[in-house]
Amino acid sequence: MDLDPQSILAMSGLALYLAIFLLPFVQEDVAVVAAATASLSGAAPTAALFLVILAGLTCSDVWKYWLGYFARKHRWAHKFAERKGVSVAGDLVRSELLKTLFAARYIPGTRIPTYVACGFFKVPYGRFVMWVIFTAFTYVTVMFTLFHTVGEIWGEQAKFILPAIAVCLLVSYILFRWLTHRKGQHGPMTPLTEERDRPLYGMPGFEGTPYEGEQRRKRRR
Repeated sequence: MDLDPQSILAMSGLALYLAIFLLPFVQEDVAVVAAATASLSGAAPTAALFLVILAGLTCSDVWKYWLGYFARKHRWAHKFAERKGVSVAGDLVRSELLKTLFAARYIPGTRIPTYVACGFFKVPYGRFVMWVIFTAFTYVTVMFTLFHTVGEIWGEQAKFILPAIAVCLLVSYILFRWLTHRKGQHGPMTPLTEERDRPLYGMPGFEGTPYEGEQRRKRRR
């Protein structure tokens, strides 16, 4: 699937809605830009596009919780709990869940470790889903409002200039992250990750601590 928002605009009807819904599974920020651009261009009703991108963001996020949940129980999933930033995110989601989910929503690169941490540290799933929907709602609202407000000022050119600016900013950020990674630096949780990221001693799967339900599964064999 082409990630260019202008390519998304070339679609119509069900194909457009399906692309908007599925694109967050590839890149969430590009998906929101594409939906806002489609709304500004009148490619489909704004309310429908808003609901579709909101559903896409939610569905692309809430399943990541289960990576952390199953990391407590199964070796195959444990690698997700071992990722850098999960221990830090675990501290944050247990003390300031909403603030942490808001930060993850707006800082690319922090969402996966944060959502995995929610599952691994047993944040109630209902609360997690509720706040994921809320943060997605605010993000989409901000982007749609920004695009339509600037669109009223810039006119017809806005539907070409705004997505180009947004994609350039996103690509620049990804390039910056790649370069810092090549230099041995870390992502947007730095210096928090540097100072506080640690092995999760005593947690399932770490340093010989058995996985949840492991003894029960062994007895069944």
